[in-house]
Amino acid sequence: MENPVDFNGFIQIAIIVKDIEAAAKAWSKFFNVPMPEIKGSKEKTERPGVTYRGKDANYGLRICSIAAKDRGFIIELHECNGGDSTFQEHLDKHGYSVHHLGFNMGEKTDAVIAEMEKEGIKIRQHGPGWTVMDTEEVLGVNLNIKPKGPVFRH
Repeated sequence: MENPVDFNGFIQIAIIVKDIEAAAKAWSKFFNVPMPEIKGSKEKTERPGVTYRGKDANYGLRICSIAAKDRGFIIELHECNGGDSTFQEHLDKHGYSVHHLGFNMGEKTDAVIAEMEKEGIKIRQHGPGWTVMDTEEVLGVNLNIKPKGPVFRH
């Protein structure tokens, strides 16, 4: 590829979990870090600026991040709560498991996405500052292409 995904841009592992409180508590205990703040909604919510497979998105999602600050990446936990989204699609197909790996591509973000689309890889979900590419069939996991890295909230 002319615009490859750069390993140095690795910033995120996102996991779909059944119970976000229990998962966050377990991850926090395992890494001996503070319990992260859980954000989002159990209710289906309109998501301005977010599309899922080209249509406006409306879904419930709770989310939190365990930050590995010294390594520059996060473990992001997602609890799906209905509606159409890449997260619910993954849960329905694979159950609770890794949904995507996130990469900071900086100024190359648009070029990386365009080249992936040229190769036949579709945008699965898109929002402000992130684009989940549908690489599940070719890579075994989706890729989240971002123009900047994680925001550490701990």
